[in-house]
Amino acid sequence: MDLPVMPPVQPMLAKSVKGVPAQDSVDGGLSYEPKWDGFRCLVFRDGDEVVLASRSTKELTRYFPDIVAAVKAELPKRCVLDGEIFLAIDGRLEFDALSQRIHPADSRVQMLAETTPASFVAFDLLALGSESLMDEPFSVRRAQLEKALATAKPPIHVTRTTTDAAEAERWFGTFEGAGLDGIVAKALAKPYAPNGRTMLKIKHARTADVVVAGYRLHKTSTDERPLLGSMLLGLYAEDGALQHVGVAASFTEARRAELIDELAPLVVTDLSDHPWGQWQEATAHADSRLPGGQSRWSGGKDLSFVPLRPERVVEVGYEHMEGDRFRHTAQFKRWRPDREPTSCGYSQLEEVAKYDLKDVLT
Repeated sequence: MDLPVMPPVQPMLAKSVKGVPAQDSVDGGLSYEPKWDGFRCLVFRDGDEVVLASRSTKELTRYFPDIVAAVKAELPKRCVLDGEIFLAIDGRLEFDALSQRIHPADSRVQMLAETTPASFVAFDLLALGSESLMDEPFSVRRAQLEKALATAKPPIHVTRTTTDAAEAERWFGTFEGAGLDGIVAKALAKPYAPNGRTMLKIKHARTADVVVAGYRLHKTSTDERPLLGSMLLGLYAEDGALQHVGVAASFTEARRAELIDELAPLVVTDLSDHPWGQWQEATAHADSRLPGGQSRWSGGKDLSFVPLRPERVVEVGYEHMEGDRFRHTAQFKRWRPDREPTSCGYSQLEEVAKYDLKDVLT
């Protein structure tokens, strides 16, 4: 492979802001685009040689033979693109299904490429032919991207953009129904900045009252100084079961020590009556919904937890749901001693109106 921009390249990053920024808030103006919820991916193509690189520069190539084939069929013969691999089912992004594509067995990789094919949406062009575009302003890179991919067909897409802040606000309110993450704003006059947080991202912010039913110890915890790593959170389903919905994990070291003492009266040693006691059963470890379950992302780590009587309620901040779980780590807000644990169900969560992904890609 011999390209003007060669891997590894760390992609340009974004910093969070509240609200869609005004067009005149940045010199040269802003371009707004949807924030995709998938795997960030830089595509390097030199003829028949294709490399798909993740945000951390690790190769994704072997996991997405369907994307490699699409790159060869639809992209210019020599190019470097920044974009996102996503997977859609019934007109909505499905991150859980996408994560299943990362599998060590080649036979399963090939099977999933056929049964749950992925797509790639491009939102930046770093090189074309023998020319690097890294130092060009985004306005130039975007124009070149549109021209280079003018005839590309699905599963290759070019993300839509607008310079109208009001239109971006509308997208923020409606595109979430198709599984998108929010809005990204890019300075039209700035060059591509690898690993630099020069973009702005606006994500949905919500709160929920959830039950704390256990915790995991921090990786630096010792017998002499135990430290809480993450709280295990639950919501009650309609059938009365306490569903594990995610974790809250961002605490200072001092707070981690305090929480161990604070939660000590709730620790239980007999799991027979605990709502998540079944995690100890061997068959339960195939179920990723259980807090003690293993997954391809856990890398064999010890995911055992300290069970607590589900008597304390905490308010947490979250961005959005993936199925019936928090998509990302939740943020601890405050204890809610005024709430009964059994009152913490899914009905309190905001229901997002559905929106067809095809309308986002149009």
